[in-house]
Amino acid sequence: MPPTITSNEAHDFKAHYDRGHSSPLKENEEEDAYVHRITRYSDGTVKLRNSNIELMDQDILYHLALGSESHDLVEMFGDVKFVCMGGTPKRMENFAHFIMEDIGYKLPAGTQLQDISAYSYRYSMYKVGPVLCVSHGMGTPSVSILMHEMIKLMYHAKCKDPVFIRIGTCGGIGVEGGTVIITEDALDGQLRNSHEFTILGQTIHRPAKLDKKLARELKSLSSADDPYDTIIGKTLCTNDFYEGQGRLDGAFCEFSENDKMAYLEKLQEHGVVNIEMESTIFAALTHHAGIKAAVVCVALLNRLNGDQVNAPKEVMHEWQQRPQILVSRYIRKILAQHGQLKSLFGHQGSIKSPRRFKLVQQESQAHE
Repeated sequence: MPPTITSNEAHDFKAHYDRGHSSPLKENEEEDAYVHRITRYSDGTVKLRNSNIELMDQDILYHLALGSESHDLVEMFGDVKFVCMGGTPKRMENFAHFIMEDIGYKLPAGTQLQDISAYSYRYSMYKVGPVLCVSHGMGTPSVSILMHEMIKLMYHAKCKDPVFIRIGTCGGIGVEGGTVIITEDALDGQLRNSHEFTILGQTIHRPAKLDKKLARELKSLSSADDPYDTIIGKTLCTNDFYEGQGRLDGAFCEFSENDKMAYLEKLQEHGVVNIEMESTIFAALTHHAGIKAAVVCVALLNRLNGDQVNAPKEVMHEWQQRPQILVSRYIRKILAQHGQLKSLFGHQGSIKSPRRFKLVQQESQAHE
């Protein structure tokens, strides 16, 4: 039986820090090493920080309509390397089709993409080879439920060092609609780089840390040819879309426009470039699980200019594809580095030359 996490380990790290360190950078490195040690087995597979799971006859992932004994989770998900999440089922279905084409993955003849969690009636999940595309709903409670079950799924499936990426939309602060924003730090409503939990009546803060190396790598994949900007900055995560984000157009508003603008300017001074509703819980739970993670959003408006999203539907659709394109570039790069992209393209079987295949398609279409 694999080793379990004891209840004392939750206190080890604090005691470790009480002995003192030479620099914040060293502290971060040692913290990351500690988290990795207690969240990974020697082969790189995910280890849970909950020994209770190993004692259960079956772990039912209720909101995903999956179970550790009812499904062969290793067979179904053991090859997953990337878990991409977004708010709506339709957006993630679209991303599944997009990434399938972009990495050249081909489904077996006569099959189509299937919503694996359709019978949960809560979240949608599509698998494209090593990429899992999942909807997480709106707001931190919905994301929290999904994250617990996705992390457990990685454990049961024996996935090795998976990468989680949230693909979303947001309101920009001082940036125009259509700008792609990679989160550097996720801040709560009080500008703390943590997420607040109430567990057994006690208030607990967990660091909302994202992988900054991953953020920089994603930024490096933006292109000068892209007709939009891609930036890195701090993200404010709120528990409300209206009053919590300083909007004047909710059912209630007990502050003035001057109050709102002063607040947004304060956020700018702290380096905040966008506002959304999921980043702190996503960052806190992935960091606590030792999972490399990033948040990539597109701004739908500049909040300094207004509160309502007025862009035409077709423009919004194109904007929402922009984070998907960047994330797809990253996935292609990693698969290529590991020699897996070529094997995925090989699944096309009878297609010897994608370029000539495209020419044949165009020629055939010209004679319809």
